[in-house]
Amino acid sequence: MSGEPILVVDGLTAGYDGIPVIHDVHLTVAAGEVVALLGANGAGKTTTLLAISGLVPKLGGSITVLDEPTHERRRVTVANVWRLSRRGVAHVPEDRGLFFDLTAAENLRLGRPPRADAVPIDQILTWFPALEKVLDRKAGLLSGGEQQMLALARAVIGRPRLLLVDEMSLGLAPIIVEQLLPVLRTIATDTGTGILVVEQHVPLVLAVADRASLLRQGRITFAGTAQELQSRPDLVEAGYLGD
Repeated sequence: MSGEPILVVDGLTAGYDGIPVIHDVHLTVAAGEVVALLGANGAGKTTTLLAISGLVPKLGGSITVLDEPTHERRRVTVANVWRLSRRGVAHVPEDRGLFFDLTAAENLRLGRPPRADAVPIDQILTWFPALEKVLDRKAGLLSGGEQQMLALARAVIGRPRLLLVDEMSLGLAPIIVEQLLPVLRTIATDTGTGILVVEQHVPLVLAVADRASLLRQGRITFAGTAQELQSRPDLVEAGYLGD
């Protein structure tokens, strides 16, 4: 690991209406580390991220963020979600969560906290230079790649301690994904942010990740370094296609 643990997920079981989707999940993310969460559609990746953010009820196990346990078991409250955000958890959802009728600049201002340690816009544009020419354009008129850059930029402008990114490549051309994934690596290294990313382009994300976990039918079937998983294509194939 690159630094002290920011996120510790221990035996997490979570789901909807009391029905588990993920079972006994164990994960850690350290400061400055990129961890890839992999698996086929329906494996439970989004549910895992939503549970960490406090948006899906925890049915068992524990979630600790910055040495503090998160929401109570079987409860989802606005207060708990707000507290996690204030403690430095940022979540880029699968649908990107942008305000499409607002400009890119206005979306960034909404993400910018009043704290003095917010990331300067110049730094944001260093990470995402393509945004500079579209700051005055409404988010709904941006390309898919520009929207994803904006969603990431809005999340990191508040200098989060833990960044959760769900299906970053959804609807994007592989060449855009090739450009964006190294940016996550740079942000983690430059800021010490711990990043947990769900991504379907397995070889691309493993090239920038420190560690990876593979979910299959709601259970972790592999957890180790990205290099280890790169050397075990049989595990990846089983995780996505079955034995």
